[in-house]
Amino acid sequence: MKILVIDVGGTHVKLSATGHKRQIKIPSGSKMSANKMVATVQKIIAGWKYDVITIGYPGPVLHGHIVGGPHNLGPGWITFNFKKTFGCPVKIINDAAMQALGSYEGRSMLFLGLGTGLGSAMIVDGVLEPMELAHLPYKKGRTYEDYVGLAGLKRLGKKKWRRQANKTVKLLKAALEADYVVLGGGNARLLKKLPPGSRVGDNANAFRGGLRLWSKKQIRPTRERFGN
Repeated sequence: MKILVIDVGGTHVKLSATGHKRQIKIPSGSKMSANKMVATVQKIIAGWKYDVITIGYPGPVLHGHIVGGPHNLGPGWITFNFKKTFGCPVKIINDAAMQALGSYEGRSMLFLGLGTGLGSAMIVDGVLEPMELAHLPYKKGRTYEDYVGLAGLKRLGKKKWRRQANKTVKLLKAALEADYVVLGGGNARLLKKLPPGSRVGDNANAFRGGLRLWSKKQIRPTRERFGN
């Protein structure tokens, strides 16, 4: 089965597909509506062969359906019929959950995506739970995303942003009793020193997660990297 994976982000839409080694990036942003995204993708993938599609969406997804608008993109996502427009089976998953799915290595893992916003998901003993930690109150009337998302990076500067990002990882890891934390997103690479029990994930894990979503096999640990 050939799978097309569309990873929708606030800065880029990334495309990967079975049999295509190169990942394609499309600029997104606040004017990227669902209709515009699909039209752009269809133009780029003309001639590609695929049987099914996975879409990683930067917002709330319930039972495979988008239930909330994105904070960093344009309109039209909740009611858009992706299956009808693409003409093939489509599975939709929260973008952080998709990368978490591709990053999982057993036990309890917290995934935090440090990108335009703050993506989050957790997997415990093979059970995936998408989360919305980004908009929880943090301090001074601001949310976690206000401090460790792109807006926080621009407001605080790299040095202070690194401190806040490290503090956030430690707080959320302790609160959720995660065995380890995987950090994804484009800004994870800006961290110089990582908190104990955390590592930076590979961007290719989003594609891997998109493939895993169609697998009939239960999520299983590939190896255990962190001790207690």
